[in-house]
Amino acid sequence: MCGQVGIIFGKKRRRIAEREYLNEVFIRMLLSSERRGPHASGVALLQTDGQFRLFKRPFRAHRIVRDPAFDEVLDEVNNHTTVLMGHTRWRTRGSEANSRNNHPIRAGSIIGTHNGTIYNADQLFCRFQLPRYAEVDSELIFRLADCFDSERGWNDAGFRKALRLCRGQMSAVLASRFNPGVITVLKGNKPLTLRYSRKCRAVLYASEAVFIDSALDDRRGWQDLEIPQLTMLTFNHENLKEWKQQPFDFICQERKGTLPHGVIA
Repeated sequence: MCGQVGIIFGKKRRRIAEREYLNEVFIRMLLSSERRGPHASGVALLQTDGQFRLFKRPFRAHRIVRDPAFDEVLDEVNNHTTVLMGHTRWRTRGSEANSRNNHPIRAGSIIGTHNGTIYNADQLFCRFQLPRYAEVDSELIFRLADCFDSERGWNDAGFRKALRLCRGQMSAVLASRFNPGVITVLKGNKPLTLRYSRKCRAVLYASEAVFIDSALDDRRGWQDLEIPQLTMLTFNHENLKEWKQQPFDFICQERKGTLPHGVIA
């Protein structure tokens, strides 16, 4: 069980007060999600030119938000930011002392976070001959995404096809340094709540709705996005309100050792 929180930004000329408000909402969501992941936490942001900042430590969220490096990341949120990602990790595989295992994870051109477990990650790393930077299974999702990303564009059809081979649980958020204006959200069989504000031109997301509720002073103006499981959402920074929604599939397995009917290990 891990916590994902973040903000997807649409194109807008925001005043300083609005940027500060959204930063505060992000911090509150991250702190609320600590109970889902007490072993490590991290944050990443991506700009329209592909520049990014990534900061993660084997600390609880309440500790990481007091680190000057955390403030430096949030200070860079501006009118060119496309996404601000946060993650609180519940350690399963891979020590949190090695920050390569903590989220957000960078895999080639891809930066992302994941909640869940991919039980056949080792086999798929071998099958696709993917490089491996960390010990965690989550890295597989972002390595697969990197295979279908280039300066020429993002092949979401190829990525969705590759995801069908994954077995376990997932919800994830990812973005590309090559295509920083496109943010992909995978709502699989792990919880993920999204809310959109036309006024702020922003989407908030969190592993639990209460994390958003506790962060907002006033819910008015924030619209729930009713997204079914096994849905891939694609948000575009240039026109956030016209997001793309399409199904994706993988082998859903709630517990290790208990295979879905008809699946052979």
